[in-house]
Amino acid sequence: MNMDVRSTPISARGAQWFKALTAGFQQQKGYTASVQVADGMLDHHPVRIIAVVPNVHNQFPRARSGEVGLLEGWTLAQAVDDAIQADEASAQKRTILAIVDVPSQAYGRREELFGIHQALAGAVDSYARARLAKHPVISVLVGKSMSGAFLAHGYQANRIFALNDAGVMVHAMGKDSAARVTLRTVEELEKLAASIPPMAYDIQSYATLGLLTECLNVENAEQPTANDVQRIQQAVAQAVEDVQQNASTGLAHRLHGENRQMSKRVRELLREQW
Repeated sequence: MNMDVRSTPISARGAQWFKALTAGFQQQKGYTASVQVADGMLDHHPVRIIAVVPNVHNQFPRARSGEVGLLEGWTLAQAVDDAIQADEASAQKRTILAIVDVPSQAYGRREELFGIHQALAGAVDSYARARLAKHPVISVLVGKSMSGAFLAHGYQANRIFALNDAGVMVHAMGKDSAARVTLRTVEELEKLAASIPPMAYDIQSYATLGLLTECLNVENAEQPTANDVQRIQQAVAQAVEDVQQNASTGLAHRLHGENRQMSKRVRELLREQW
C-alpha cells in the first residue's frame, strides 16, 4: 500500500484558504509546522481554525505533501483538546473550523510501526468529543479529502461544506490505488463511478450521500478572493447558528441524503431486532 511520495503533487489550497480566513487572527504556536492553528472571531463567535498543510521538512518523508501522519494526527488531537479544555467552564464554546485539503494518510513502514492508527484515532476522538461538548465543529473541503486523513480531520463535523470545484474530491483512496486493489484499470473505475456514486471522486456525487451541508460556489478555489472569503464566512456563521439553535451533537441528519435509504433501513431493522 506504500506510495512513492515523489508522485504526490503538493497542493497549496489548504494553506491559501487558512491564510485568507485567518487574516487578523492570532496564530497559535507550539504545534508542529504541518498543522496550522489560529484563534479569532467570526460574526461575534469565537472560532479556532485548523488546517493541515505541506511541510517539505517533515521528519517523516511520507507526510511532506500535506498527508496526515503521526505528527499531524497527534497535533490535531492536541489543538482540539486545548480548545475543549480552555472553554470547559465557558457558556460559549468556540467553533472549531477545519480547513480540509489532505491527499491521504501517510502510508509507510515507520508510520505503521509507530502506530499511525492510534494517532489518527486520537484526532477523530478529539473532534468527536468537541462536538459532544457542544463546540460547533464545521469543516470546509477546499481540496482533496482522502482516506484516513479526512476521517481524522474534518469528517466528525456537525456540518460539512465543500467548494463546488473539480479540485475537491472525496474518496477512500486515490484512483491508482483503488484500481490496484480492485484489479481494474482507472478507466474501468471511472465507468463504474458514473452509475455508483460511492465509487465516484467528484464532489457532486459525494453530495448525494447526505454528508454535505452545501456545495459552495467560489470565484477562485486556488487563490480565494475577498468575495470568496466572505462567502465561506457567511456559510460558516449560519451553520454555527443552526448548530447552536438545534442543540444537536449527533450526526443523524446525514441519513437524509438521496442515496442513504438503505442505510436508514438497516438501522430500523437493527432497532427492531435489538
